[in-house]
Amino acid sequence: MHKHVDYGPLTTLIGEWRGDQGVDISPEPDGTEHNPYYETIVFSPACDTDNAEEQCLVAVHYRQTVRRKSNDEVFHDQTGYWIWDAAANKMMQSLAIPRGVCILAGSEPLTETSNSFTVSADISNPAYTIVQSPFMQHKAKTTAYSHTLQVHGDRLQYSQSIMLDIYGRVFEHKDENVLQRVTAPASN
Repeated sequence: MHKHVDYGPLTTLIGEWRGDQGVDISPEPDGTEHNPYYETIVFSPACDTDNAEEQCLVAVHYRQTVRRKSNDEVFHDQTGYWIWDAAANKMMQSLAIPRGVCILAGSEPLTETSNSFTVSADISNPAYTIVQSPFMQHKAKTTAYSHTLQVHGDRLQYSQSIMLDIYGRVFEHKDENVLQRVTAPASN
């Protein structure tokens, strides 16, 4: 018998999303670069999990592929999970990018009618933190992360801020986009 999983507020994310209004503001050795981009994000039901027989979490897996409009090349590939803790009514995001960086970010308790999730992590926070390779710690250290998703029907908007210590300065790397759902979630 198939077990029904209640994905709660994560249900609104499930499906494939595409957007072509992205703007990436990133550091360069001699200044700042603005990259218009398009992307696809696929959110899939993952699982429900019991931790130490006390905490029940549900998760959706996601894969994000971002391409520059200027040359159609992939310049960002990210995978991870959005995780909901129903008892605490909090959201988490765990993510990895193939630059040797992993992040676990968490939220404050959600409001009852929340269609917006904001998670954050900081290198000095033992609960929601950032792990990175020795090279990245030395050359392009991520010190803080914040990500907000807003879902309204088949429209998803996000903004992301990553604080970097790079090229001898502190830089706020920003990404934002508006996406439309192109495939509906499969029914359970």
